[in-house]
Amino acid sequence: MTLPTSLPPEIEEAADAEDAAPVCVMVFNASDPSGAGGLTADIATIASVGGHPVAIVTGAYARDTAEVFDHYALDDEAVAEQARAVLEDMPVQAIKVGFVGTPENLGAVASVASDYGDVPVIAYMPDLSWWRDDLIDQYLDACQELLLPQTSVLIGNYSTLRRWLLPDWSSDKAPSARDIAQAASGMGVPYVLVTGIPAPDQFIDNVLASPQTVLSSSRFERFEATFAGAGETLSAALTALVASGDDLADAAKEALTYLDSCLDGGFRPGMGHVVPDRLFWAQPDDDEADDDETPQDPTAVDGFVMPPHDTQH
Repeated sequence: MTLPTSLPPEIEEAADAEDAAPVCVMVFNASDPSGAGGLTADIATIASVGGHPVAIVTGAYARDTAEVFDHYALDDEAVAEQARAVLEDMPVQAIKVGFVGTPENLGAVASVASDYGDVPVIAYMPDLSWWRDDLIDQYLDACQELLLPQTSVLIGNYSTLRRWLLPDWSSDKAPSARDIAQAASGMGVPYVLVTGIPAPDQFIDNVLASPQTVLSSSRFERFEATFAGAGETLSAALTALVASGDDLADAAKEALTYLDSCLDGGFRPGMGHVVPDRLFWAQPDDDEADDDETPQDPTAVDGFVMPPHDTQH
């Protein structure tokens, strides 16, 4: 029997379509009704950079664009069941972990991650100063014990990671990104991306480091505005780029450049902080917007006129 030298066209087309499909990126995070951070930020960012978001709900914030008022966590079994159901159905190329609310949920995430040891885990530690001190301490302790040993890259703001990982720092010289990476390495983390490091002339540095060396460094001019959701945007972008097969150093630089563009196009949807525009590239150019100056009826959609909201109670 002579074997065919090529596949039938319909099979080749199916294979090409599968290869061209977006990579699946799993995220564990809380729902954020303001759209500033949480799962909303993760989903928009991952889709924007070409991935398919696989979103695992770990709880819900009560918050607006200015501050977090409270958080309501899901049961750890519900978190684990969500993740395992999709992991048995589709290939996930990378996992991002945001704020999951409880030590029990951290344990559930760590258990899932340990069963998929070949999948890189990117963990983002946000500022938790809005929370009760005793809950913060319990959460950070559980994160060190349960999640960090499973983590490939830890991401966080310089001040957040410094307070957490180097609480007893006594040197007159401020710790470097490598010092933070060395502390994280003792907990099982090989790489750390430290953001917001103060630099001269209104610039900030962002450094990807291991205990041995600095892998990459990117400097950007500081924006005057206060943003909500910048860290979520960066960590989700990095996770999606790593899932796509990018080298870690290249992925970090690209994710930081993407974040800078998101912040440059940021907008203020409410009365609080500015939110990054994760779909900045989809906005029309200024010239295109100026060309169409004909006023539009906001209630008309493709010839169909929307009736007014005149419901009476």
